[in-house]
Amino acid sequence: MTEQGYDGTPVAALRRIAFLLERGRADSYKVKAYRGAAAAVLPLAPDEIAARAAAGTLTELPGVGASTARVIAEAVAGRMPDKLAEVEEQYGAPLTADGAGTALRAGLRGDLHSHSDWSDGGSPIEEMAMTAMELGHDYLVLTDHSPRLKVARGLSAERLTRQLGVVEAVNAHLARAGFRLLKGIEVDILDDGSLDQTEEMLARLEVRVASVHSKLAMDPEPLTRRMVAAVRNPFTNVLGHCTGRLVTGNRGTRAESRFDARTVFEACAEEGVAVEINSRPERRDPPTRLLELARDAGCLFSIDSDAHAPGQLDYPLLGCERAEAAGIDADRIVNTWPVERLLEWARP
Repeated sequence: MTEQGYDGTPVAALRRIAFLLERGRADSYKVKAYRGAAAAVLPLAPDEIAARAAAGTLTELPGVGASTARVIAEAVAGRMPDKLAEVEEQYGAPLTADGAGTALRAGLRGDLHSHSDWSDGGSPIEEMAMTAMELGHDYLVLTDHSPRLKVARGLSAERLTRQLGVVEAVNAHLARAGFRLLKGIEVDILDDGSLDQTEEMLARLEVRVASVHSKLAMDPEPLTRRMVAAVRNPFTNVLGHCTGRLVTGNRGTRAESRFDARTVFEACAEEGVAVEINSRPERRDPPTRLLELARDAGCLFSIDSDAHAPGQLDYPLLGCERAEAAGIDADRIVNTWPVERLLEWARP
């Protein structure tokens, strides 16, 4: 898969800056100015952009401020914008050392876990889809949160229904490019192991990631029952970030949830549910010992970005590095599969 790059145009410069800031997990407010400016100048003819740059009137465009106008003017003049050079140096290095994970990453066809600004992501659905396509994906599953996760603006059945119409519109636009945005959800696993969405809505989706987001410190025995019940639900396709741990980052750290991992992974293997290798740097979930336990239990896997911004769609390389180190065969990783095979597997 290829990384989103810079072709010398102002729009590409602004989008590349935003991509790299997101990849480095910069605060979203620092990113929005660049994506907003890119959207502002995208409809304009190159001659108009150049004329505005020469006249110093770029900031008259809604969404273009002094710093983004400087990026545009430098790109128009044929220079590498100073801000782009700065973020390339800060965030543009390869995510892994010595090419680790790149062979497996080249075999990934898509990503089964991503968020948009419909829940707690930072960018519109179409921007997530376009970036996934630019990174070489054949498909991306949109998995915004379910209703109970109010802090993440989880989608009610009504909002999810509206979102499905947007997904269909995006697909109508991108189908010619051979890319497909899949209808999905990251659905909360409730205290009793049921899923936080109606069966009618779950049946309308194509891929479903089930995750624990609440009561992560529940005692091991009830948490094990809760997770196994969710895994055995016929609508569950992927068990998301199974321990819920945080190992670094601006949210602080969080200990692993305690549960009988062997029992949970054996249920995953029996039901054909993939264990997610969550590639976010602050998660690295499951921990290595549990990743190896899931491997030995015969589980399928899904290497996912859990992206909340377009630049984070680059994270699966980190998960690929871990999967390679654990000796996991590529055919056990469901997002190496063509979309037709993936959808057949995911069908309840």
